[in-house]
Amino acid sequence: MPELPEVEVVRRGLERWVAHRTVADVEVLHPRAVRRHVAGPDDFAHRLKGHHIGTPSRRGKYLWLPLEETNESVLAHLGMSGQLLVQPHDAPDEKHLRVRVRFADALGTELRFVDQRTFGGLSLHDNTPDGLPGVIAHIARDPLDPLFDDEAFHLALRRRRTTVKRALLDQSLISGVGNIYADEALWRSRVHYERPTAAFTRPRTAELLGHVRDVMNAALSAGGTSFDSLYVNVNGESGYFNRALDAYGREGLPCRRCATPVRRRPWMNRSSYFCPTCQRAPRLPS
Repeated sequence: MPELPEVEVVRRGLERWVAHRTVADVEVLHPRAVRRHVAGPDDFAHRLKGHHIGTPSRRGKYLWLPLEETNESVLAHLGMSGQLLVQPHDAPDEKHLRVRVRFADALGTELRFVDQRTFGGLSLHDNTPDGLPGVIAHIARDPLDPLFDDEAFHLALRRRRTTVKRALLDQSLISGVGNIYADEALWRSRVHYERPTAAFTRPRTAELLGHVRDVMNAALSAGGTSFDSLYVNVNGESGYFNRALDAYGREGLPCRRCATPVRRRPWMNRSSYFCPTCQRAPRLPS
């Protein structure tokens, strides 16, 4: 599933190619793509027609297109395989094209939502006073947000009495961090994924957040992480940060610090990748 860097790459592409254009027509080719819009596909298409798209925004893994004349936004969730592509009008339809948005201008491009597995989708929602779609108001700010509160995050870690990777993936504490970047930040911090958060000091929390930000900024610079053709930017191009990963996906390969083979362990229906030498497992209570 795309994480913060991948979604931000898409948001930047939408800002360049879609912002401030007027919707001429919307075609919903698969109703599941707008299933979160409870009024149905026809209502979704009708309510977008004629509106101007504002500057795309993002929080964590969610992005949205505000409608300039209303207090509403089109919320996009990419799920496992969702793609928002800007394509020429005459480009052949993608096999898994679900929604097409045409614009009332002469630029010659349209916005397409393509989703092979149909876990993602588009929906229209009222905004909160902060301009956030109401359905995601509970999502915490992400670590690249200038208003992210490091001290509040540290105190929440201490209160939750959980383990550090669970905390990083808790979207009510910090948004946008998924399995890949959690493993990468923990490797850089030399912290085992099962280390309890109750004993985290402020310097340790600050160091961890620094690595989270560093790895996400590095991924952004590389266009995100693509392991297959499912994640691409609005121009259909893959990211290449997978070439620079230090932990995730490197089972059996030597740790880049100490040469110990990287291990993979099942974890909450996912996998955790770590170096058993650099990231010592916490001692279990006797």
